[in-house]
Amino acid sequence: MFRRAGVLAAMLVLSACGGGGGGGSSPSPTPTPVALTNFAAVTVDQGPPALAVGPNGYIESDVAYVSVTVCAPGSSTNCQTIDHVQVDTGSIGLRIFGSVLNPSLLSALPSETDTSANPVAECYQYVDGYVFGSVRTTDMTIGGEKVANMPFQVLADTGQFASVPRSCSSAGGSNLSTVQAFGSNGIIGIGTTTTDCGVYCASGGQSAAIYYDCPSTGCNAVIARAANASAPFQQLPNPVAAMSVDNNGTILVLPSTPASGQPTLTGTLYFGIGTQSNNGLGSATIYTTSTSSSSNGPGLITAIYNGQTLPNSFLDSGSSLYFFEDGAIPLCTSAGFKGLYCPATTLTLSPVIKGLNGASYTDTFSLYNAETVFNANPSYSVIPGVGANPNIIFPSTAYAGSFDFGLPFFFGRSVYTAIEGRTAGGTVGPYYAF
Repeated sequence: MFRRAGVLAAMLVLSACGGGGGGGSSPSPTPTPVALTNFAAVTVDQGPPALAVGPNGYIESDVAYVSVTVCAPGSSTNCQTIDHVQVDTGSIGLRIFGSVLNPSLLSALPSETDTSANPVAECYQYVDGYVFGSVRTTDMTIGGEKVANMPFQVLADTGQFASVPRSCSSAGGSNLSTVQAFGSNGIIGIGTTTTDCGVYCASGGQSAAIYYDCPSTGCNAVIARAANASAPFQQLPNPVAAMSVDNNGTILVLPSTPASGQPTLTGTLYFGIGTQSNNGLGSATIYTTSTSSSSNGPGLITAIYNGQTLPNSFLDSGSSLYFFEDGAIPLCTSAGFKGLYCPATTLTLSPVIKGLNGASYTDTFSLYNAETVFNANPSYSVIPGVGANPNIIFPSTAYAGSFDFGLPFFFGRSVYTAIEGRTAGGTVGPYYAF
């Protein structure tokens, strides 16, 4: 994500049937329309107020946010709606900072426990750093969809969870332990898999997610957690995969934006693909991705850029820029813009997206001078066409063979993310479509 002040860090066919009368001469009653609720409002704005506090304060750019309601399991009153939760098609699981939860709610959220009856914690790695915290259960509601007793992560939790295990912190990047460092009050990962680390964590191995046994003395031992996307849960599930309906994927719909950007933007996140009258696949083209059994991980497509084939590419609403390597494009030199591209004139770039099914699309977009665009409209939170070299911004993380199509790619599109193993619009996921 690009931090404006210079801090760089880190998606049922509903039928109403009316029965006829018995005598043949009576007219059939008109079906009563059923209101659809399988969606949530999305906002791209400056982020939660905590971002602007203190000498390192900033406003966020190109981050899509939703609101999520969490309740103590079984309660309809001990609940809290958390705003500015980032929508991320590049990760899995719901994660919310403990600091934004009401103390009475936090204390009522049960800890998941392991076979030793100890609480469970998790380390989760992002490109720009890691998060650590307890795993608890909640009744979650987003839009009109609800999942009961769903595991989620309380980021930067206290008590025995305050000390980060070395096997977590040594993986690279910084500890994203505050709302300001993370850029949001939490994150909802709705990528292509059903759980956050699948068979890797089910066998006690280590991947982007690592689960820990946490007695009162702290969290040290890595433990295995089952990859169930429905009760009984152990790993953090993809919240969409855990829904009882509309659980095969998402559609993130964002309007287009002027070249100069704009202050804010609103869109919609739909749950399900081809399950309701408002989430059909339509004429969108499907681009199949790698699966969780791939050696390089799930959700990957191929991009072709400057004659190079980049097989570890992906569409990621959780990235606020286009991230790609191009040594021929000048980098910005001003403080706070390290690693961002500052071409002398606006460039037209045309990377090719290829799915594993052979479908291809040329994404022609304008790459602007980042300094010029941001400085021209310092209060804008919607900035299209800004790119960066990830190896300069994230030097501690290997980044090769990739083109990261971040949130600016989503502007003016309906982008579908189908979940692995689920049939969506007649095709089994995982795939992207647009």
